[in-house]
Amino acid sequence: MKQKLYRLTTISCSFKELLKGQLEYMNNHYDVTAVAADTGTLAEVGEVEGVRIVDVPMAREIALWRDIKSLVALYRLFRQEHPYIVHANTPKASLLGMVAAWLARVPNRVYTVTGLRFETTSGLLRFVLKSMERVTCMCATRVIPEGDGVKATLRREAITRKPLQKILNGNINGVNLAYYDRTTEVMAEAESMKSAKLTFIFVGRIVRDKGVNELVEAFDRLSALYGDVRLMIVGRFEDRLDPISSVARETIERNKDIVLAGYQHDVRPYLAASDILVLPSYREGFPNVVIQAGAMGLPSIVTDISGSNEIIVDGVNGLVVPKRSVDRLYEAMVAVVEDREMLGRLSSVARTMVATRYAQHDVWRATLQMYNAL
Repeated sequence: MKQKLYRLTTISCSFKELLKGQLEYMNNHYDVTAVAADTGTLAEVGEVEGVRIVDVPMAREIALWRDIKSLVALYRLFRQEHPYIVHANTPKASLLGMVAAWLARVPNRVYTVTGLRFETTSGLLRFVLKSMERVTCMCATRVIPEGDGVKATLRREAITRKPLQKILNGNINGVNLAYYDRTTEVMAEAESMKSAKLTFIFVGRIVRDKGVNELVEAFDRLSALYGDVRLMIVGRFEDRLDPISSVARETIERNKDIVLAGYQHDVRPYLAASDILVLPSYREGFPNVVIQAGAMGLPSIVTDISGSNEIIVDGVNGLVVPKRSVDRLYEAMVAVVEDREMLGRLSSVARTMVATRYAQHDVWRATLQMYNAL
C-alpha cells in the first residue's frame, strides 16, 4: 500500500499553474490527494493528474474567521485520513496546512517557500506577515526554500533556524522542454503577432510589485527615441490588490507601441513573437516565466532579486538591473536595441542554460528523492 501524500495550495488553479504534471508523477509512488479551495478547476486537476481532490475553502487575504474555519476543516481531514506527508506551498495554504498537520500529528510536514510577501511591505503588515512565516516554519518538519535568495532572506530575517536546502537548482516544478519549444504549431500561431520591430515582452500580473510602473516609463522613453521597438504586455490588471499608477495606465493607453494582449492560457506564441522578456519585479520566489522564456530561446532583463538573479547570469543569458530603477532599466533596454549582436549572443545560450538546470523531470525526480528520504 502506497503512503499518503497530501499536496496543498490555497486555490485550485495553482496546481495547474505551479505543479502541472507533478501530481501525476508522484501518484505513481505515493497515494496523492490535492487539497485547495476550488476556483472552478479542482475537478479538472483531479481528472488530468489522476489524483483524488478535496475542496477546502481558503481565503488568499487575511480573514480571521474564515481562516479559523479552514484550519478546523484541514485538521479534521488530517486526523481522519492520517497522511504520511503534507506538503504545502502558497502562503495561506502553507500556514493553515502546517499548523493543522502539526496539530494532527502528521509525521512529515513539508513547506516550500516560494516567495516572501513581507519583503515589499512595512509597519504592522510586515510584522504580521513575518510572524505568519515564523509560525509556518515552526510547524513544518522540513522547510525548502525555492532558491538561494529565499534561503538567504529566511536566515537574514531570522524566520527559522531549521536546515534549509533547495531542490536541485531551485524552482518548484521545472520546465517542460517539449512544451516550451518553438514547434511548427507554436510558430504558426506566432506568425500573426510578429513585427519587424524589436519586441520586448512582459508576462505576468499587471501590478505595481511586478515593476510595471518602471517598465512602462522606461519603454515610453525608449520608444520616443527609437521607432523600431514595441512592448507586448501579456496579463491582466489587478486594480484591487496592487494597482499600477494612473500615469502608467495612461501611458499604456496612449503609446501606440505598447500592445496589450490580456491574459493568455498559452503564452508560447507570444514569447515566440518576441525578442526579449522584461521582468522588473520588486520580489519573486523563483519566477517561472523567466525559465519558460529561456526554454523558448528568449533572454531576459530582470531585477537583482531572489530567483531572477539565480536564473539569469548578467551578460550571459540576459541582463540584471537594480529594482525600482527606471534609469538602469532604460539603459539595459537601450543596450539591447543598439547592440543586436549582444542580443543574439544572449539568445543563443538561453535554452541550453534552462535545459541543463531546470528540466522538469529532473526536478520531479529530485523532489521524489526528498520524499523518500523523510
